[in-house]
Amino acid sequence: MPDFEALRHEFQILERKTYLNSCSLGALSRRSERYLTDFVDRWHDMGASAWYRHWLGRVEELRGRVSAFLGATPRELALLPSTSAALAAITESVPPKGRNRVVCTELDFPTLAYQWTVKPEIEMVILRSPDGIGIDPEQFAQVVDERTLFLATSHVFFATGYEQDLNALSKIAQNAGAYSLIDGYQGAGQTNLLLPKTGIDFYTTGPLKWLIGGPGLSYLYVRDELVSELEPRLTSWFATKRQFDFDLEGFEYRDDARRFELGTPALPTIHTALGGQEIIDEVGMEAIIARNTMLTDHLIAAAEAAGMRLTLADADHRTFIVMIQHDDPSGAVKHLAANDIIVDHRPGHIRVSPHFYNTTEEIDLCVETLTRYGC
Repeated sequence: MPDFEALRHEFQILERKTYLNSCSLGALSRRSERYLTDFVDRWHDMGASAWYRHWLGRVEELRGRVSAFLGATPRELALLPSTSAALAAITESVPPKGRNRVVCTELDFPTLAYQWTVKPEIEMVILRSPDGIGIDPEQFAQVVDERTLFLATSHVFFATGYEQDLNALSKIAQNAGAYSLIDGYQGAGQTNLLLPKTGIDFYTTGPLKWLIGGPGLSYLYVRDELVSELEPRLTSWFATKRQFDFDLEGFEYRDDARRFELGTPALPTIHTALGGQEIIDEVGMEAIIARNTMLTDHLIAAAEAAGMRLTLADADHRTFIVMIQHDDPSGAVKHLAANDIIVDHRPGHIRVSPHFYNTTEEIDLCVETLTRYGC
């Protein structure tokens, strides 16, 4: 079992703050900071030659680590600047096949739906949640049909922490001949992932949140059988097979998922993400899940004992995002911040998300401080 108390020293913010907001932004590690400093030092010392002698190697090192973490291969992983860019790359790669329906849910993060709401030829079907927490797969099955191009939804809903069943979703899409596209930004780092075994076609995530790697980067998994089949209409010089030939007339797609990449990657985030991913790999997802389950259970029990009202998924679909109902969530979050406790809010709720570097004592302090404000 990892020494979680020792791991806390890796994160400087914990020396000054009670940080319970990893579902918005993971804490910065000393290792990521060292890698970022190394990037800056090489820029000073080597200039552009650092690209060939060091930085491109870092890009591929990160690709290898992340693809292994997702249970995939490096040829199935593209690196893009954001989830919005990754979604756009896919929507502009898939031929319509005479289909014009896209199915998502009201609980998805808006950027997922925005890819199609601006396209007048697309019929958007937005599923409503009966309880405001989750969606039953049967709801998808009732509307995903021969008209459907994409079943597009979240792995974990950002405002409820509800985890959807990827295997069920992929089967529903496959049975209708539709593509499955999953926004997994709240999924990776909360759950064990072996993406090829799920049957999902496309999965996008990144280092910003639970993978403690910072903003400016997204990971796009493309199921191996689809990689060579699709020809993106959004492209870049990183997507071409002979990148350094500089031939304007000789564009040829790469043979792997790099054909979906949209240009020069954000090298600072490549370095911070690599530091974060190394730590995640060393601690291991089994240990992280066990630790975060304990912390979340403690948070739920403490909040309920304090008389707080929670919006919770059932145990089979629950992750490590805890939503506390509140009439003034913005004011409550400001009160907590004034006491050096960092959480987040969404409409009608305070959002608390412990990660493996947190402690039960920090959770108790958060609950006690919130109780003084009023719950």
